[in-house]
Amino acid sequence: MSESLILRPGAVALPQWRAILDGAALALDPAALPAVERGAHAVEAIVERGAPVYGINTGFGKLASVRIEHDDLATLQRNIVLSHAAGVGEPMPAPVARLMMALKLASLAQGASGIRPQTLALLEAMLQRDVIPVVPAQGSVGASGDLAPLSHLAAALIGVGEAWHGEQRLPAAEALQHAGLAPVQLGAKEGLALLNGTQFSTANALAGLFAIEDAFRAALVAGALSTEAAKGSDTPFDPRIHALRGQPGQIIVADALRALMAGSLIRESHRDDDVRVQDPYCLRCQPQVMGAALDVIRAAAQMLHTEANGVSDNPLVFADSGEALSGGNFHAEPVAFAADMLAMAVCEIGSISERRIAMLVDPALSGLPAFLTPRPGLNSGFMIPQVTAAALVSENKQRAYPASVDSIPTSANQEDHVSMAAHGARRLLTMAENAAHVVGIELLAAAQGCDFHAPLRSSAPLEAARTLLRAQVPTLQEDRYFHPDMLAATALVRSGELVRSVGMALPGAETAL
Repeated sequence: MSESLILRPGAVALPQWRAILDGAALALDPAALPAVERGAHAVEAIVERGAPVYGINTGFGKLASVRIEHDDLATLQRNIVLSHAAGVGEPMPAPVARLMMALKLASLAQGASGIRPQTLALLEAMLQRDVIPVVPAQGSVGASGDLAPLSHLAAALIGVGEAWHGEQRLPAAEALQHAGLAPVQLGAKEGLALLNGTQFSTANALAGLFAIEDAFRAALVAGALSTEAAKGSDTPFDPRIHALRGQPGQIIVADALRALMAGSLIRESHRDDDVRVQDPYCLRCQPQVMGAALDVIRAAAQMLHTEANGVSDNPLVFADSGEALSGGNFHAEPVAFAADMLAMAVCEIGSISERRIAMLVDPALSGLPAFLTPRPGLNSGFMIPQVTAAALVSENKQRAYPASVDSIPTSANQEDHVSMAAHGARRLLTMAENAAHVVGIELLAAAQGCDFHAPLRSSAPLEAARTLLRAQVPTLQEDRYFHPDMLAATALVRSGELVRSVGMALPGAETAL
C-alpha cells in the first residue's frame, strides 16, 4: 500500500475527503484512540449502573420506552442493524460508499459514540483492504440519521449482506474472509452508533460538490473561449466594474476570465471600431452569474466541511461526566440546505453554458456560419448537440426542486420532522454529470468557432486548452458521428485535464477553512 493519508478526526480538510473518494489509502490517527477507549468505558459503566439510557438498554425510536435486559444487549444491537437494513434501489457508487465509511470512521473516532477500539479497527481495516459494503441508495429521509444505508454498512461488519472486495461483489462474510478479516460481535450501543448519523447524505453531497467544482472550473475556460469565438468583449471583466458591487465571487470570476483572455489576438482584432456596443448576457454577465454560483458553492463547502468533521450520533457519550445525552445531531438539515444550494448552482452553470452554445450556433448573434459548419444545409453541424444541451439543462432544472422543504413523519410520529438530505445529496452527481456534458458541448462549439478566425489566435491559456481538445477531436469540416466527440470533450471536463491545460489556478470550493 502507498503512504497513507492520516485521518485526524475533527480536522480533515476538503482535499483529503476528495482524495479518499478518489481511492487514497488512509489510516486513523493513533492519537484518537484514547478518546475512543474512554467513550467505550463510559458505556460499560452505564450498562453496569443499569439506569435506562436510550439506545444502550432501551428500544429504538417509538420503542424507546421498552427496557432491555442485560443479557439481551448484544442481541439488541444486532437486531437494530438487521431490522434497519431496509434500503432499496441500485447500490451507491463504491467510491462514495468508501467515502461514507471514512466519514463514519472519523465521527466514531472522536470518542462520543461509545464504540469499542476493536470495532473501529475493523472499519479501518475494511477501508485499507478494500472491503466496501454494497449499500442500496434509497431509503433514508435524512433523520433519524441515514438509518437504512448506514445499516447496510454496519451489516457488513457483522458479516451480513454484501460487500465489494476489489471488483468482486460477494456475501459480506466471504468478502471479509478474503481480506483476512473476521466479523465483529457488536457491544452495547455499537449498532446504533454505526447506523446513526449523516454520513450517507454527507458523502453524496461531498461527491457532488467535487464534481460540481470540476464543472464550474471547466465552464470558466469554455466561457472565455466562447467569448473569443463570438468576438466578444473583455470590457465586462474590468475589475473596476466588480469592485463597485463588491460581491466576492463576482470579483474572483472576472479576474479569472480576464486572465484567461489576456494577450489574445482575436480580442485585439476587434477592440477598435466594433459596431457592437454590448454582448449578450451569456457573455457579458459571466462574472455575475458564475460569481454568484461560486459564492454558493463555497458556502455549501463550508457547511459540508463542518458536518464531515462533526459527530452526528445519538445519544452522545461524554466520558468525563459518564453521561449519555440524547439530542438531535442526526438531523441532516445542514446537509439538506447545502445540497439544495449546490443543486441551484450547478443548474446555473449548465444554464448559462447552454445559452452560449445557442448563441454560437445562431449567425445573427455570433456572426459565425449557421450551426458552426462551413456548409450549412448540406451539414447540420452543431444543431443537435445544442438540443442535447438544452435537454440536459431542463433535466437539471427539474431535479433542482429543494429537498429541504419536504418532510414526512416517520416512526409512528416520534420522528415527525425530517430533512430529506439523502434525496437532495443523491441527485448531485447526476446533475454534475449533466452539467459536464453541457460544458463539453460548449467547449467543442467554442473551439469550432475560434477555428473560423484563423490565422488569428487566442490567448496562450485558451490556445493550450484548444490544442488539448484538438489532439482528440479534429475541426468539424463535414458532418460525422458526433457522439464520440462529445464523450471526449466531457472526459476533459470531468477529469480536470481541461482546467490543468490552461496552466493557471482557477477558483473553486476552497475556503479559509
